[in-house]
Amino acid sequence: MNLFRRTAASLQSSSDALLAERAGGGDIDAFEALARRHTPAMRAQARRLTRSASDADDAVQDALLRAWSGIPDLREPAAVRGWMMRIAANSALALIRRRGPGMASEDELVLHPDPGPGPEASSISGSALTQLGHALSGLPEHQRQCWVLREMGGLSYEEIARVLDISETSVRGRITRARSTLVKEMEAWR
Repeated sequence: MNLFRRTAASLQSSSDALLAERAGGGDIDAFEALARRHTPAMRAQARRLTRSASDADDAVQDALLRAWSGIPDLREPAAVRGWMMRIAANSALALIRRRGPGMASEDELVLHPDPGPGPEASSISGSALTQLGHALSGLPEHQRQCWVLREMGGLSYEEIARVLDISETSVRGRITRARSTLVKEMEAWR
């Protein structure tokens, strides 16, 4: 095994905190390892927010550029995943704002199920995710954004309030209304 392979392997097995510290010091390989590790989650979150694969890719590319330039200032290297997810959410929301209300994306929200242990489980899971995708697309934009950031992005109410520049009370209300609507919509699936 050559030196490059050993270095790449050690980076892949390194903790987020170590990678963030090294990236903050200018180590491009460490940042690439972080990007490889967290880009799929960032892309999924951006896709659900923008409802467009191409917009999600643009938002993630912008987020990675912002993360690279901001990582030297990251105070808690162990929290790099949440920090990168917030940057991706902010980039996706900024793209939505630039696009404007009358210029909705043509892409449909499609949730791809992870294949289960068998055809029956996969079919049930796929059906539930498809129904959830339809229910999410029917939510008002502000409720869907809050729900996705909370349930899929893992952000706290305080973080969502900062990202969307609204109060925590508004975040809680929007998520409560979104959950209520989703429960009603998913009842038909049961």
